Amino acid sequence: MDVQDTMASCQDAFAELASPACIQDPYPFMRWLREHDPVHRAASGLFLLSRHADIYWALKATGDAFRGPAPGELARYFPRAATSLSLSLLASTLAMKEPPTHTRLRRLISRDFTIGQIDKRRPAIARIVAARLDGMAPALERGEAVDLHQEFALALPMLVFGELFGMPQEDMLGLVAGISAILEGLSPQASDPQLAAADAASARVQAYFGDLIQRKRTDSRHDIVSMLVGAHDDDADMLSDAELISMLWGMLLGGFATTAAAIDHAILAMLAYPEQRHWLQGDAGGVKAFVEEALRYDAPAMFSSIPRIAQREIELGGVVIPKNADVRVLIAAGNRDPDAFADPDRFDPVRFYGTSPGMSIDGKIMLTFGHGIHFCLGAQLARVQLAESLPRIPARFPTLALAEQPTREPSAFLRTFRALPVRLHGQEG
Repeated sequence: MDVQDTMASCQDAFAELASPACIQDPYPFMRWLREHDPVHRAASGLFLLSRHADIYWALKATGDAFRGPAPGELARYFPRAATSLSLSLLASTLAMKEPPTHTRLRRLISRDFTIGQIDKRRPAIARIVAARLDGMAPALERGEAVDLHQEFALALPMLVFGELFGMPQEDMLGLVAGISAILEGLSPQASDPQLAAADAASARVQAYFGDLIQRKRTDSRHDIVSMLVGAHDDDADMLSDAELISMLWGMLLGGFATTAAAIDHAILAMLAYPEQRHWLQGDAGGVKAFVEEALRYDAPAMFSSIPRIAQREIELGGVVIPKNADVRVLIAAGNRDPDAFADPDRFDPVRFYGTSPGMSIDGKIMLTFGHGIHFCLGAQLARVQLAESLPRIPARFPTLALAEQPTREPSAFLRTFRALPVRLHGQEG
C-alpha cells in the first residue's frame, strides 16, 4: 500500500510501527509522521513526539516540564503493574525515578560505572572480539554462511556483560534467553500472554541477581557488582538489595539487546557503504565518527518505553498536551530529522568527525542514548564495544558480504534481528 494512503488514515502510530512494512523499513512512516503529525496522539491516549527539536527539549525538560509516574500513579499508567513483576521492576528502575531519589541512585551507581572504569575494560573487550572472530573464521573460510547476529552481535555484549559484572558465561546464557520476552512484555502494545512470559523471565533474573549480590558480598572480585555492594570509605550511603536488583535488571535489559542491535546495524552499514570503510582504517577519531553515525542512522530503540508525565499543559506545534498526559519520544525519527542533520538518510560519518561524543559538527545531539538526567548510563560501554569491533571485522574478513537478506524480529520497540547471515565473497559453497 502507498505510504501516503496508509498514513492519511493513521490513528495510532504505535500500531503502525508494529506493522510488517514498518518492521522492514520504518523511515517512510516516521518521515510522514514528523512532517504531518509531529505531536501525535495515539488511540491509547499516549502522545508521541517525532521532531528532533521537540524530542531534545522534552528529554532536557525531564524533571521540569515532565516527570516520571509517582508510585501512587502506577495503576493509571501501568494498569497491570499490580499483578506484573516486570512492570513493577520497571517502575523501580533508575529511568523511572525523579530527583531527589534519582540523584541519589545515579550517584551511587555512577561512582563505580565511570567512563574510566569502562575504558579499563577495553583490552578485555578486544580479546572477546578477537575470540568471536576466530570462532567464526573456519566456517567462513570453508565457504559457509554464518549468522553474524547470533555468533557475534548477540554474543559480544553477553560476554562483555558477564565480564563486567563478574558472571560466568553459562549464567549469562540462561539470563539472555529471556530478555526478548521481557522487552516484548514491556511494550505498550503487549498482550496478556506476552506480559506473563515477561514476568516468568523477570522472576528468573530477579532470583539470579539476588543470589549474585550475596555471593559478591562474601567473595568480592574486581567487577562492577562487587564494587556496587562494597563499602566506600568516603560515602556511607549504599544501595539496598532491592535497589541493586532493579538497577541490574534495568542494565541487563537496557544494555544487552540494544547493543546487539547497534552492532548489527553498524555492520550492515559497513557492508552497504564500502566507500565509508576508510573511517575504520585510520585513527581513533575516524572510528569514533563511524560509530556515532551508525548509532544515529539506525537507533536500536525506536521510541522511549518510559512514561514522561506532563507537569503542566504544554503546547507543541499547535497541539496542546494536557497536564498529566503520558508523552513518549520517537528517537529514530528525531535522528533522521533534516532540520537537525542535513540529508539525514545518507550515511555520512563526517558529521561526527572531531566532535564530542554524540554531537554533530553542526552542534546537534544524536538522540540514541537520550539526553538530560536520564542519559543512558551504558552509553560508553556500547561505544567501546562498537569501536573495538568495527575496525577488526573488515581487517579480518575483507570480503565479508551478506549471504541473504537479514531476518528482523517483529518488534515495534526494538529494531533488532533474528538472523544476519554472512559469508566471504568468492568462497561460496
